[in-house]
Amino acid sequence: MECFLVLADELHFGRTAERLYLSQSRVSQLLRALEQRIGGQLVERTSRRVSLTPLGREFAASLRPAYAALERVVESTRQAARGVEGQLRIGFQGTANDHILKAVAAFQEEYPGCAIDVTELPLNDPFSALRRGEVDTAVVLLPVAEDDLVLGPIFSRQPQTLTVSTRHPFAGRTTVTAEDLAGTALISVAGPAPGYWRQAQAPAHTPSGTRIPPGPEVRTLQEGLSMIAANRGGMLLCRPTAEYNQRADIVHLPISGLPDSSLGLIWRRGEETPHLKAFAATLPS
Repeated sequence: MECFLVLADELHFGRTAERLYLSQSRVSQLLRALEQRIGGQLVERTSRRVSLTPLGREFAASLRPAYAALERVVESTRQAARGVEGQLRIGFQGTANDHILKAVAAFQEEYPGCAIDVTELPLNDPFSALRRGEVDTAVVLLPVAEDDLVLGPIFSRQPQTLTVSTRHPFAGRTTVTAEDLAGTALISVAGPAPGYWRQAQAPAHTPSGTRIPPGPEVRTLQEGLSMIAANRGGMLLCRPTAEYNQRADIVHLPISGLPDSSLGLIWRRGEETPHLKAFAATLPS
């Protein structure tokens, strides 16, 4: 299967053989064995060109993600054999707050042989980097309801705030309630984040069922802050994020009647490694 995927990339038996440190005849043998097992032709070969058959193109497209997952399983098993060393790549949304930074510091102190690489994830795409294998685990805003991902420790439960422009009618208040949201457009997060997740960050109705006017959709927190400053609507932020993003043209108002905002550590199902277990143990409950 590895030989077929390389051949599908190269469309050249010689270059495929070079990449895999095999002879061209061995590449041909492996391809024939795979085609016999499949029961159909995957590659067309003439004196001038090599191309995939329609069956070959379909097989390659289906095989790539499965083969990538298999490679990750092999690598995670190798890591388990070595213990907690090597590298752990962590993705996070928004600001790496004190909970995350303290966990990273505690992990590095206990496991100096394992380097941590921290990467910011797009606000509007909390899960894709993990699925693509660009990070090993991710700290994301809840909720998480993805069949292929595991939700581990939940932490950093924080009250929410409503952030509005200093020109907004609410700007003179000291607090607001969830029912007050019916009186302002609410800035939401654009896709590709799933609908249930986006709805949690910007609900369409108040707890009593009153409709909340929809505001602009944004892809990043900075886009959201710009829309707020332009008085295009309000945006729900957790208190630490609001405190970190103080500006002269916006106001952060405590809001009652909404559930707390929480973070969760997630990883790919079936790929829990010693690194992940050790890092998860450093997070506060």
